[in-house]
Amino acid sequence: MSDTEKNTAAGAQVENVDIHFEPVVKLQDVEVKTHEEDETPIFKMRSKLFRFDMENKEWKERGTGDVKLLEHKESGKVRLLMRRDKTLKVCANHYITEDMVLSPNVGSDRSWVWNVAADLVEDEAERQMLAIRFGSSDKAN
Repeated sequence: MSDTEKNTAAGAQVENVDIHFEPVVKLQDVEVKTHEEDETPIFKMRSKLFRFDMENKEWKERGTGDVKLLEHKESGKVRLLMRRDKTLKVCANHYITEDMVLSPNVGSDRSWVWNVAADLVEDEAERQMLAIRFGSSDKAN
């Protein structure tokens, strides 16, 4: 028998072995709440979000993902929620108010700019100037 035949025969024996490991710790199922359960999505589209850094006077990317407008079933309030792709970390979370003005971004036909009085990211409310860019001008309009 050649070396190749011996290795193949030995490999076939290893493949037929059924290996089973018992878990050391049993984990319980945990119910995860996104706090979107009481809201109805009225808009959803993939986009990229930027925030304006006042100190350096430049736009900084905050994340890429699906931006959603969610309407609360009881109060009727609408909020903007955006989570980053893959990590699902919140990169924008604020109510849409009457005093917000959505204006087109200068130099781009597929992005919009607005000011937020209290954007709740990482449980911290802060005033922000945000811009959102969509994949095409058709999607932005």
